[in-house]
Amino acid sequence: MTEEIPPGLDYGSGDEPTIRRRNSTKGAARREAILQAALARFASDGYQNAAIADIAQDVGLTLPGLLHYFPTKVDLLLTILERRDRSASTMLKDDNPHWRDFLALLVDVTRQNMETDGVVRAFAILNAESLLNGHPAQTWFHKRSLRFRHELASSFARGMLAHELSPDIDPQALATEIIGLMDGLQMIWLRLAESTDMHAIFSDYVARLIRSIEIDAGR
Repeated sequence: MTEEIPPGLDYGSGDEPTIRRRNSTKGAARREAILQAALARFASDGYQNAAIADIAQDVGLTLPGLLHYFPTKVDLLLTILERRDRSASTMLKDDNPHWRDFLALLVDVTRQNMETDGVVRAFAILNAESLLNGHPAQTWFHKRSLRFRHELASSFARGMLAHELSPDIDPQALATEIIGLMDGLQMIWLRLAESTDMHAIFSDYVARLIRSIEIDAGR
């Protein structure tokens, strides 16, 4: 007996019915729309004040419809943070980057951030909110800060071992200084974007920094 293929299904290629692949694509697009709407709400209202019902309305879903994709607001938040983490990780092509490459990457990050105001604003607000005890992003931001500082400091330590950088620098203190400048400059830019070229300011700072810490091979 020949198996009857239900109408609308195409078994002509691959293991999955075409209709299932279409549903999967549609589901992925819907998830992406929800994440973008959540990010926009976090940027305007903060995580604590953002209502998941409003996010559902922003993408034309009922609340149960949104909860089908993300059961809680915490799930939404963690998905956004994990995506941000993956994006940052892929930008560094080497697990042990050269200190110059690391600094060049940070300069490029400031340029990219100036093109994504909403995303930067959302993460700045989430970062500040995560200082509150019990905030669902507290652990993520804490670990991220430790990892970022450690990786940047390690690149400077490798530069010192290679006799490229002055033996007088403190790698961790220098990494902390750079991260502090980036965070502070970002906040000023978010408030005074029209009169603050974050990329140019940070790029000039990095150029001065390199001149002050790099060992001149010609000396």
